[in-house]
Amino acid sequence: MRLFGFVATGLISFRGSHSSAVACRLGSKMCKEPKTKILRLSPPTSNGPTDHQETQTDDSEILSCTVKLEDGHIVAVPTDTIYGLACLAQNSEAVTKIYKVKERNGQKPLAICVGEIQDIYEYCKVKVKEELLGDLLPGPVTLVFERSEELNTNLNPFTSLVGVRIPDHAFMRRLCQMCGEPLALTSANISSSTSTVEVHEFQELWSKLAVVVDGGPIGDQTRQGSTVVDLSVLGKYRVIRPGCALSATLDVLEQKYGLSENSKEE
Repeated sequence: MRLFGFVATGLISFRGSHSSAVACRLGSKMCKEPKTKILRLSPPTSNGPTDHQETQTDDSEILSCTVKLEDGHIVAVPTDTIYGLACLAQNSEAVTKIYKVKERNGQKPLAICVGEIQDIYEYCKVKVKEELLGDLLPGPVTLVFERSEELNTNLNPFTSLVGVRIPDHAFMRRLCQMCGEPLALTSANISSSTSTVEVHEFQELWSKLAVVVDGGPIGDQTRQGSTVVDLSVLGKYRVIRPGCALSATLDVLEQKYGLSENSKEE
């Protein structure tokens, strides 16, 4: 397992009347919020693995700040497609909070995010070959499986299925590994609004978050989000959302593994 290093070049704490001029330019509402921190990753991450030498001290600092997730907090994070909001999937209070922050319909499911392919088997009942998972993940794809009994029953209690992601983004994978449990992950925006590829685009949410991790502009500017495919039926696939990687995903499913389309709705 490769570890990837990041350098934190800026950590801005907002302390009311003691906020810096930079912080105040973010708006009066943000200046009044004492908890939100901005963590800047530098240089901006290229989506996917890099060979940059790991910087232990700075990497530990930025990750330890982001792991406020353990206290039930919500954080904003970069992924390989768009910016996301994340919390611990096993923390029911945090899951409820992320719906409130996004103003999201409670009947819309959240995906989970893990760091390694082997983690998928703990929370999902997988009916495809492990090689198939390795061909699609890490990557801009959400794979939907039947959920296992290990997953928080208060996460998407209205469905027996769950979508799982491993973003091709070094920071996100490290964060999942450090937390040691799945993250609930959704787009960083008000529900039904345009997806975001830079942190300033969801500035109205900052005061509701513990940490905003600024990884710079996301390389994929299509704002389509991940391709979502249901693989819960043996030998079948069903496209739930085309997303940004549909063609490549279908090539893998159909040409390499012989899966056929299942048009039957759940």
